[in-house]
Amino acid sequence: MKFRSIAIIHIVLFLLSVLFHAGPWYFLLLTAAQLVYVPLVLQLVMKKGDWFYKLYPYVSIPGYASVFFLQITGENSLDVFFAGVYLFFTIIAAAYGCSRFLSRGFIHFEEFSVDMGLFSLMVGGAWFFAHTADLETGFSPIIRWLTGIHFHYSSFLLPIFAGFLGRISKPPFYRLSTSILIVSPIIVALGITFSVWLELLSVLFYIVGIYSLIYLSFNLPLHQAKWLIRLSFSSLGITILFSLAYALGNVWGDFSVSIDFMLKFHGMLNCGLFALLGVIGWSIFTPSAPDAAAFPISKIRGKRVIGEKILDKIADKNSAEYEGLVDNMGIYEPHISLKTLSKDIISFYENTNQYRLLAEVKWHNWFKPFAIIYRLFSRHVKQINLPVSSKQAEMTGNIYPVKKEHDDRESARAWVRKVNGETAFVALYSYHRTNEITYMNIALPLPRSAMIGILELKQNGQSLQLSSKREKPDSDAGVYLAYKQNLFKLPIEEVFQVLEAPRGGLIAKHKMWIFSIPFLTIQYSIVKR
Repeated sequence: MKFRSIAIIHIVLFLLSVLFHAGPWYFLLLTAAQLVYVPLVLQLVMKKGDWFYKLYPYVSIPGYASVFFLQITGENSLDVFFAGVYLFFTIIAAAYGCSRFLSRGFIHFEEFSVDMGLFSLMVGGAWFFAHTADLETGFSPIIRWLTGIHFHYSSFLLPIFAGFLGRISKPPFYRLSTSILIVSPIIVALGITFSVWLELLSVLFYIVGIYSLIYLSFNLPLHQAKWLIRLSFSSLGITILFSLAYALGNVWGDFSVSIDFMLKFHGMLNCGLFALLGVIGWSIFTPSAPDAAAFPISKIRGKRVIGEKILDKIADKNSAEYEGLVDNMGIYEPHISLKTLSKDIISFYENTNQYRLLAEVKWHNWFKPFAIIYRLFSRHVKQINLPVSSKQAEMTGNIYPVKKEHDDRESARAWVRKVNGETAFVALYSYHRTNEITYMNIALPLPRSAMIGILELKQNGQSLQLSSKREKPDSDAGVYLAYKQNLFKLPIEEVFQVLEAPRGGLIAKHKMWIFSIPFLTIQYSIVKR
């Protein structure tokens, strides 16, 4: 069914609700979201052919019908059942948001914003159910109802609209401003529960996030419906000032801005301008979601124990052994230059077996308790098995060819490294090329999965940097978890700096971050045998 036909059906359903509505007028603010805005925005988010698209008619029709019956029948014994049906529908929508996230991970923040909008719909559904069932939550009925409205508009529609905006462009402040909009509903809830000052702080956060998006909407190349979209965001710039006045009134004890006033002006503007113009605008111009990562991924997955045992199956003992991690560093040109890059660095990557590695593993203090616990598992799995001690130790090992039928990436090879006789790493090295950039493509088999490191090479004078940090939105760089057909980007970043040592040989520093917090540094001294 076409979008226009779906829109007409839902508008008619809402108008019938208005005509036969049996409750207070302000209930219709939430009904408009439930019967018009939610279904139309979900049409813009759903991907044709995925599981939610196929299941949608079976869960949405009962959900929307239940809301309609609740509005036209007045209070009766079936109210709780109808509210439960709608809650179930929102739970399925939240599950869709979770599945989108789990199939992609911490990549494309604009899509994460959409995911959070889908997840928040369930929270709105839960407050709608709590109000209808008259559950004791510690809040008055009107606050329960307003919280349901809040999560349908500010926590569902706004993050999704912000996600659409981010699909067009993501300037440096986009992630921060959108993050503020995602977490602010939680701060609002805590403020209402515990402190009027915290409630005021949440409104100030909202102001920063909203005005950032308004600024962005006026500075992006919106090809169609640009004024509808801009007016949609701009209307929030007005309504949030009502929220600020209400929050300040709570702090000062001046209740001239009442809930009734907020319903008439704040609620009506959000419903009639922000939501309506936004839905119309984004339906006219819906930016496409970014494509999933398309680079080659190793098919090799481990069992409970990795270690050298995995080589029994994947190593190609009939082929000549590789001497280095790379046959020819020239494959990474023009982003590096063999003429100016250190000859020792080139030699190390092309003749790795001829070098000794002395490593100092330094876990950051805040992470050491986790490292000790992790060590209990890694010693058994024999993969990514690093010592807790920072004492320098030699990493020994060799490089082995990998059978093409197990790993069809280009020239795949396994580099096994040991510390004090224990396997520390089994890493499968290869490379791939995307948009004229050649990346180092590394896979570390894990039980039933694999960790994938895609590193971009950059030359700094004679030294070399290999980084998983994305400098451009379309870069493949990153650390991922591969499970079956899904590729989940982890909130982990790593950077290798390789340079000549003052007294000969090489020095390599491997730094790692999780959620942008440093947790591991490995210092290597690399000398020729």
